[in-house]
Amino acid sequence: MSDVQSLFKKNSIIPDIITIAPSEILNIQYQSGVTVNLGKELTPTQVKDKPVVKWACKDTEYYTLAMIDPDAPSREKPKFREWHHWLVGNIYGGDLNKGEVLSDYIGSGPPKGTGLHRYVFLVFKQQEKCDFSKVPKLPNNSGDKRGKFSIAKFAQEYKLGTPIAGNFYLAKYDDYVPKLYAKLKG
Repeated sequence: MSDVQSLFKKNSIIPDIITIAPSEILNIQYQSGVTVNLGKELTPTQVKDKPVVKWACKDTEYYTLAMIDPDAPSREKPKFREWHHWLVGNIYGGDLNKGEVLSDYIGSGPPKGTGLHRYVFLVFKQQEKCDFSKVPKLPNNSGDKRGKFSIAKFAQEYKLGTPIAGNFYLAKYDDYVPKLYAKLKG
C-alpha cells in the first residue's frame, strides 16, 4: 500500500469521498511557495491562488482534476459535503491550460470555529474526451452550486473510473477567510 493510500484511509477520505484510493501522488505547488504534502496543515492565506499541479500522465490522454472539501461547513456536521473548490475536465496530456474549466479555483475558506478541514485533490484518467456541456460552468467569484457535490457520482456519470493520483492538506480558519467570503459575494 502506498503512502497516498494509507493516509487517505487514516484520514477517512476513504470512505467519506471515494472507495478506492489512488496509488500515485499528485504534486501540488502554490505560488506562496508551499507544497501539498499528504495531510500536512496549510493556511487559507497560503493556498488562496490557483496552484501548479503535476502527475505522471501520458501526452495523448485526457484527465479530470477535482479539489473538494468534504467537511463543509464542519467535519462534525458536513451538511454540504462535498464542497468542490476546483473542477477541470478534458485536460489533454496533463496540461491544465488545455483543460475545460468546469468550476474555477476557489481557495480554502473554512468557517471560524469549525476546526481542520480536509482539502482533497484527485486526478482521474478519462477513457476519452468527455462531453461536459451539461455541467454548469462556475466562476471563482461565487460559491453557488458548489455544495453537496459528489466526485464519486460525477466520476461514475462520466465513466472516469477510480482516481489515478491524489493528495490532500488540512486547513482551518485564518485572517484571509473573510476576504475570500467578500469575493464570493461578488
